[in-house]
Amino acid sequence: MTDAEWRAFVSDGTRTGKLSTVRRDGSPHIAPMWFLLDGDRVMFNTDFGSVKARNLRRDNRYTFCIDSDQPPFAFVVISGTAHLTEGSPLVEQWASRIGARYMGQDRAAEFGTRNGGELLVQADIDTVIAYTGVTD
Repeated sequence: MTDAEWRAFVSDGTRTGKLSTVRRDGSPHIAPMWFLLDGDRVMFNTDFGSVKARNLRRDNRYTFCIDSDQPPFAFVVISGTAHLTEGSPLVEQWASRIGARYMGQDRAAEFGTRNGGELLVQADIDTVIAYTGVTD
């Protein structure tokens, strides 16, 4: 995929991303995430005490996979480093924007309020692997 194609793919509809982080013992942890692409960053919220938040505080490397489960199949794998923000108006603003994508604009404020007290993860994109037409 071209740069424009993978960006459109990950931003289409309500695909979830699968976030992989590194546990203290070096083993992987993976979790589905609601997210938005913002330029060269993947933006998402998580709870302060979640496994992924603890992992990212200790080791900010991440990998994020977004895929299509319908033929001819496609996927994008994004890797980079994450930065955590708390106690900023940005947290609720992004929680609202992410909520709008997945639950609709009419529920955006609800999700912004619900998730606005969490962490905002701003994940810088260092590398992208993107393929479409896997079965072609």
